[in-house]
Amino acid sequence: MDKQNTIKNRVVVEGVGLHTGKRVKMEFLPAPCNTGVVFIRKDLSPEVMIKADLYSVLDPEKYPRRTSIGQGDVFIHTIEHLMSAFYLLGIDNIYVGIWGEEVPGMDGSAKEFVEKLLEAEIVSQEALRKYLVIREPLWVEENDSCIAVVPYRETRISYTLKYDNRIINTGFLDIILNGDFSDKIYEARTFCLEEEVDSLMKMGLGKGSNYENTLVVSKRKIIKNQLRLSDEFVKHKVLDLLGDLYLAGFLKAHVIAIRSGHSLNIKLLNRLKKYKEKALLGGVGSSASYFREEGELFIDDIKQVLPHRYPFLLVDRIIYMEKGKKAVGIKNVTINDYFFQGHFPSKAVMPGVLIIEAMAQVGGVLMLADEENKGKLAYFMAANNIKFRKTVEPGDQLIIEVTTGKIKKRTGTVITKAFVDNKIVAEAELMFALVDN
Repeated sequence: MDKQNTIKNRVVVEGVGLHTGKRVKMEFLPAPCNTGVVFIRKDLSPEVMIKADLYSVLDPEKYPRRTSIGQGDVFIHTIEHLMSAFYLLGIDNIYVGIWGEEVPGMDGSAKEFVEKLLEAEIVSQEALRKYLVIREPLWVEENDSCIAVVPYRETRISYTLKYDNRIINTGFLDIILNGDFSDKIYEARTFCLEEEVDSLMKMGLGKGSNYENTLVVSKRKIIKNQLRLSDEFVKHKVLDLLGDLYLAGFLKAHVIAIRSGHSLNIKLLNRLKKYKEKALLGGVGSSASYFREEGELFIDDIKQVLPHRYPFLLVDRIIYMEKGKKAVGIKNVTINDYFFQGHFPSKAVMPGVLIIEAMAQVGGVLMLADEENKGKLAYFMAANNIKFRKTVEPGDQLIIEVTTGKIKKRTGTVITKAFVDNKIVAEAELMFALVDN
């Protein structure tokens, strides 16, 4: 079994954001087991931490031609090249301090990131690596582009490139990630067509791009530059895809992509998010035990933390737990839930107060998961900024995300959101009193 990895030493990089054009400083720091990739906006006060995962990725329609993550109104843009460096080097856990809102573009590839991370020295950790294992075919498509994901014992990428441009033309790459860098995929630079430049600039993008960090391709040539790899175009597309895929973690799957870009890649991430949640509930294959993570809590585990019992235990499973920071829980809403007998029985709708209660229970699990709060009770004290966006009906699956706010010795505040089919249905800021049992 593979062990998790981090880096040994702090290293710093500086550069200009490809789209914002702003100079950015970034530092890489070691992180403990099971941390994941966590960005820290060091230019803000207080600093804001954003974990790069399926739950923080942002809509590509709002932030086109790049991959962005965010928490509330705090964002980090163009993370894909850096994320691909982490994937290629097998780095599971790392803190990325960043002074700015966009990862620096460097030379338009992942080359300088890879070199800096190797300089920092990659070291093995005690915990085993967590994989997202694909056990059934998945498929997403968009216009004439598509991505299929099928079971495979390793990470394999097969990418087909097709442009209506005689310089880029077509390309195909089939790779298995095994730590061999001989193909130099990390050196492949970003590119765009000459006719796209004006429209990108009008969108407010590409302010930091130039002929050195971006291959600008006309109908006849690459302008003021040349290829460093014979198949650089298709390799850069694979580099982007790897960086986007790493928001789902390390994969055991064969990913077959045809003309995909960030928009379709992120659509696949949303599909993988649903797949993961389904698998954690035992809905994929005969068992989801291969998916169990240290931060996951099943119903018997939840009963060890919360005093609630039927019919008032409203959390079926905690599928993600980052102690002291974030938890994601699931409530499966069925017509057999007792409250549907008396609440709008002719048109079953889950009571809003019980949606808030389910959110509070996930918040209670998050706070009581800390060793210093073990055995305590979390009494619901207040609820602020409650908003209901959409009704919740039988057959829906509530995905409840909770992040910590201010946590003191005897009180705690959490920010909660509930989703159905990736659409927010409710949100609130909840306060608890922590008391001895």
